[in-house]
Amino acid sequence: MASWKDPEIAGVRALLASRQPPPGDAAPTREQRRAAMDAFGEMGSLPPGCLHEPVVTGGVKGERVAPTSAAEGRRILYLHGGGYVGGSPRSHRPLVARLADAARASAIVAEYRLGPEHPCPAAVEDAVAVYRAMLDDGAEPERLIVAGDSAGGGLTLALALQLKALDLPQPAGLFVISPWADLTQSHRTYRSKLADDPMITKAGLDDSAAAYLGGFDPRDPRASPVFGDFSGLAPLLIQVGSEEALLGDSLTLAERAGHARVEVRLEVWPEMIHVWHAFGGQLGAARRAIAAAGSWMDEKLRP
Repeated sequence: MASWKDPEIAGVRALLASRQPPPGDAAPTREQRRAAMDAFGEMGSLPPGCLHEPVVTGGVKGERVAPTSAAEGRRILYLHGGGYVGGSPRSHRPLVARLADAARASAIVAEYRLGPEHPCPAAVEDAVAVYRAMLDDGAEPERLIVAGDSAGGGLTLALALQLKALDLPQPAGLFVISPWADLTQSHRTYRSKLADDPMITKAGLDDSAAAYLGGFDPRDPRASPVFGDFSGLAPLLIQVGSEEALLGDSLTLAERAGHARVEVRLEVWPEMIHVWHAFGGQLGAARRAIAAAGSWMDEKLRP
């Protein structure tokens, strides 16, 4: 059993362990997992005065999150996590609000289509549609960040690759948290870190990948952007925890981006778990990571 220097992460781990179903109980259904993710997000607090409202952008439902700190013209397109089979603007509202506040920007959170009902590349198509519509509505690409966590981090990079293929302008920057960017699960950390990862299981990854792919080639960059050509992509910030099964995806992404001469900053946060930013109320490290990402986005969004 590992011991943790950060007592707060030990507390979060204890909280996660307490929420595991008792041995022998039936696993929750996909619908129950989706509802639980939304409930987790709706319990979180937002920065004072932060507004949120439903929107439809490019034919895709979503939510606009507007902190009081947002400067005119600054935009974030946020792509939520959830293994491509769960998650929504509701599940990620507190996290997006804190990131938007830190970057002094308003955010659109896309409610992209999920698997298995809508397999790959439906999510990528929706992300492109929202990005196009944001540009059509007056968003300037040099004042726009695309960000996402977990599967949404992978989708952020898949979107950037599609923008290049479609000859659309890149945003000012790409920010990804704990990205799931290789659905072949090929890096050794998928095995070496599983025992340390309280959020992710091999069975869960396999189930989500199969449901999202629906027979689609997992090596296609629209599903697994680690296999794409990163040349010409926007500057990239990656934040990942040292205790994640998905750690290897971030290491590979940084290598591929650097090899393609893309400006890339990789932050591996010691002792942190998958998308620890979501525990901002309990973790000082979550608040510090959000502040660091906000500073990076602020720099990229300056006129």
